[in-house]
Amino acid sequence: MPSILKSLRLAADPNRLRMLLLLEREELSVAELQEILVRGQSQISTHLAQLKQAGLVEDRRTGKNAFYRLTAPAELMQLLRQADGEIPEAPQDQLALRLVLRKRTDNMRRYFDELAGKFGRQYVPGRSWKGFAEALLKLMPPLVIADLGAGEGTNSQLLAQRAKRVIAIDNSEKMVEFGADLARKHAISNLEYRLGDLEDVPIRSGTVDLAFISQALHHAVHPERALGEAFRILRRGGRIAILDLKRHHFEEAREMYADLWLGFTELELERYLRDAGFKKVETAVVYREPDVPYFETILATGDKMGANGRHRVSPQAKDQARKVEPVPPPRIPHDSR
Repeated sequence: MPSILKSLRLAADPNRLRMLLLLEREELSVAELQEILVRGQSQISTHLAQLKQAGLVEDRRTGKNAFYRLTAPAELMQLLRQADGEIPEAPQDQLALRLVLRKRTDNMRRYFDELAGKFGRQYVPGRSWKGFAEALLKLMPPLVIADLGAGEGTNSQLLAQRAKRVIAIDNSEKMVEFGADLARKHAISNLEYRLGDLEDVPIRSGTVDLAFISQALHHAVHPERALGEAFRILRRGGRIAILDLKRHHFEEAREMYADLWLGFTELELERYLRDAGFKKVETAVVYREPDVPYFETILATGDKMGANGRHRVSPQAKDQARKVEPVPPPRIPHDSR
């Protein structure tokens, strides 16, 4: 049995205590512990070696990876759990652990994606992502959608094919004029462009079913305020969907694309969404570019829950949804709140 005094001395270090509490939940690799604790590989390995020597953890090899599991006595862990509240990083560790475990599933999915891609990689008649996207759009129920940071409105025009109504918001007059002209040209009567900012959206509170933000959040001065605005305009039971870059180090993006933020981590997006009031928050990396600088895209979603925490729209809200006011020809107005 491990020495109680030696175990307590080791666990007195906050980083080793965090490791023990994490390994109590799940077997983890050195790389996964690095990601959760945001510490260097050598530091993590040193701590693990000390814990292993004391008999508190053990490792197993799987190919090139070593996974560590907890072997500490239950009585010791019961005592250490009481110190959990004294570790400021503990709540964040649990969120990071959930993301790491989700990435394991993502890695498996990516493996099968790559395997599947070997079949018909050169050409398959009729197969296209656009065709698949068009099919999914047809399956989408008719909703009132706010496309926030819409740019020229490519996504807005696609969503309008099925949506009850799409309100495209952008802070560039030229983008709004260009998009509105395209909507008029193609006679898209349920698509309206409005000049406005992500942090001050010109849409009335509680009138939208879906808030969609694609590659625009990293242009917001205060991303948390932008998500607060998205929450405000959503009805109870509404949803948010964000597509944005994962945190990267391509500094040139600030000049080339006027990016204010070099992407976000999944934890940051989760925190922003939860702080804004969203529930059932989920994030995942959904695309990795094959060329330098290897940008990655994160999908983040969340719900604005109804009464009693249910993802359900009240009868009154349903009635309001059925009575969406007629949409005039595309214009560039400012809507009063």
